[in-house]
Amino acid sequence: MKDIPTITEAESVVMEVLWQSSPVATEEVVTALKGRQDWQEPTIKTLLNRLLKKRAISAQRDGRRYLYSPILQREQWLSSESKGLLDRLFGGRVAPFVAHFSKQRKLTRKDLADLKRLIEELDNER
Repeated sequence: MKDIPTITEAESVVMEVLWQSSPVATEEVVTALKGRQDWQEPTIKTLLNRLLKKRAISAQRDGRRYLYSPILQREQWLSSESKGLLDRLFGGRVAPFVAHFSKQRKLTRKDLADLKRLIEELDNER
């Protein structure tokens, strides 16, 4: 797997907009984030520039503006982030993570049923 750029929490908010719809102009990102974030346009432009430097997104000139598109796919980012979390906090093991999570936050019957189904599917694959 190629190197996945490290994306900050703020940058991930901008990435979510791009993952939902792209290519998009700065103005469209600003509009999409209104009400969700208290950021001004210069802040969003800074975040877009950071993402460009990290090669997480690309920019294509469209007249006097740029249209932004993700290079980094959401699934790649999720895989990298979740693996990093498991490695850092739980030695790469899923069971201690689920145990910790279940102690901190009550799992619903649906959560438990989904986990059981997932375990059965994984067990049947082996």
